[in-house]
Amino acid sequence: MLLLRPICPTDTTEKQGIRSYVRRRLTLRKETPVFLCTTTLESFSEDIDNMVKLVKLPKLLDRKIYKTGQTRGADNDEIYQNRVGRNSTILIPYSQFPKFLKDSFYKMEYENGYIVLLSPDEYFEKTSFKENILALGKNALLFYETREQWNAYNPLEKDMTPASSRKDPLGGEFVARIPATTAIEDGGKIIYGFTETQSKGAGIRAYEYASSGIIAQTRLQLEAVYWHCKDAITTVSDYGMNESSAKERKRNILEKTQTQGLLKYDELIQARILNKRKNTICPLCLEELSGRGFFTRLEQAEGREVIDLTVTNLNLFHIEELKYGTFNHRPFNLGWGHHYCNVVIRDMGILNTLGWMNDILCKNRKEGYIAF
Repeated sequence: MLLLRPICPTDTTEKQGIRSYVRRRLTLRKETPVFLCTTTLESFSEDIDNMVKLVKLPKLLDRKIYKTGQTRGADNDEIYQNRVGRNSTILIPYSQFPKFLKDSFYKMEYENGYIVLLSPDEYFEKTSFKENILALGKNALLFYETREQWNAYNPLEKDMTPASSRKDPLGGEFVARIPATTAIEDGGKIIYGFTETQSKGAGIRAYEYASSGIIAQTRLQLEAVYWHCKDAITTVSDYGMNESSAKERKRNILEKTQTQGLLKYDELIQARILNKRKNTICPLCLEELSGRGFFTRLEQAEGREVIDLTVTNLNLFHIEELKYGTFNHRPFNLGWGHHYCNVVIRDMGILNTLGWMNDILCKNRKEGYIAF
């Protein structure tokens, strides 16, 4: 592998000479340059100009950081897209729409737009439908989730069409995701809209949204946080990265993070992402993290092993939970934490979780089950 080290050309002619020199070396050595953002010969000139030439991280760690810019998974029977970019079209339940009418949200330019989902009751009863802002087939859709809704307001009987596009026009006025039931005859699934292989799902959960710029910033900051694990260098070296290349990448990433204002230690410590020793910690239990946790799989109970388990011990951790009314996938709100700590915290947030845990301990002490 050819590591392209920082160089400082002074004019266009010198830059062109450097490009030719690199290309000749690649041709003679039959090697491929590896950059921070791009890996093609057509685009590496820009990387040379930007002086960013780094050996890639081990594949598992690289993919883990990359996937932080994607949404959670979704089944085919759900309205949501499965593991796509956080800058995708957002779906806003009508009940939550007033929160998005605030200036900070309504004036925000979502890169791929938004779709408001109304229940048939909300629309046909016209309790408070904001017709001056929303229009079916333009930026709003009817969302059928129950058989009762389908029977009461069957859209096919109202000459409505299933939607098929995430952009205005949406290609229809409704979507349906109604599960099957054995309680009645003909109780099969009712699924309409966004069912084609290339267009499954209408969009993403609104609270998972982040712009392309924010995604890039958070990925950079999260890699910087990894490099604050005490054994970060030895770990990536053990997983195939040359030690000197690892040190070079760490230095470069930390410098870039510092330059972009993303390495403010006071804020990282306050957010429970690093401790006062500037070591990476789990935001819930505060244990210092080992870089090996990014690569090792979860231990499984004997006799209950799952052969294709891919979950690692450490995963993305939102400090303030994702919720409607705010966009919490952002810098200084993301760290790395234990899988099981993430499971415990669910969507409650750290402080609420700690309060709940304290209540459990207090009750166990009071009843005499524990003495500590």
